[in-house]
Amino acid sequence: MNNSDIRKLQISYDPIMEYGKAWDLQKESVHAIDAGEQPERLILLQHPPTYTIGSQNHPEHLLLDQEQLKEKGIALFEIDRGGDITYHGPGQLVGYPILMLGEEGKVDLHGYLRSLEAVIIDYLASYGIVGERKPEYTGVWVGDEKICAIGVKFNKSKFRRGFVTSHGFAFNITEGISGHGFQGIIPCGITEYGVTSLEECAGRHFELQDVAKELVPYFLRHFPYEEQDEFFDTMAKAD
Repeated sequence: MNNSDIRKLQISYDPIMEYGKAWDLQKESVHAIDAGEQPERLILLQHPPTYTIGSQNHPEHLLLDQEQLKEKGIALFEIDRGGDITYHGPGQLVGYPILMLGEEGKVDLHGYLRSLEAVIIDYLASYGIVGERKPEYTGVWVGDEKICAIGVKFNKSKFRRGFVTSHGFAFNITEGISGHGFQGIIPCGITEYGVTSLEECAGRHFELQDVAKELVPYFLRHFPYEEQDEFFDTMAKAD
């Protein structure tokens, strides 16, 4: 790819954002990027405790009733990404890449998912952790425990060729996150495997915004964009 072909990527970090607000932000960004009104972007953030049910729509994988959800303070959203039910909450780094795919007439949707997995696998390797794929599932695993869930939507472009991506990855960082909201669901509908976190695998503490900052070069390794300065401006405001 020539330097003239490298597109700008607006990267931002928010220490906490309510899920509904983030979903609205994604939809607004999809439209604006499709229309050429703003650069493509990578939104990094944490959510308050939230369950999301994807298009596979298996409500039986939610093990709590409405009263229990209210008692625990966990929000519930039925959303338009692929996949089953998952948990978002503090201690998990969520990434929403809003990118144009296939504008040149070629699009590899499967390859996009594999590239998202590769970002996390390469980042884990920098800490000596072996992240792997399981052929029958999407996401990244350490042994038989999932460390990063991936669920995306490919929005058909209205103004040009191809698709605009939304939703993305949920990377478990904090030790013990598997004992929080994950206990109230069958994560991604998978009963035979567990959930783990970066801290549990590395045996050390991590700050979420440090992980967000460290992850960016790995994202740019697999998605050849030129980073804009907004990310570091936003990070400074979050300190």
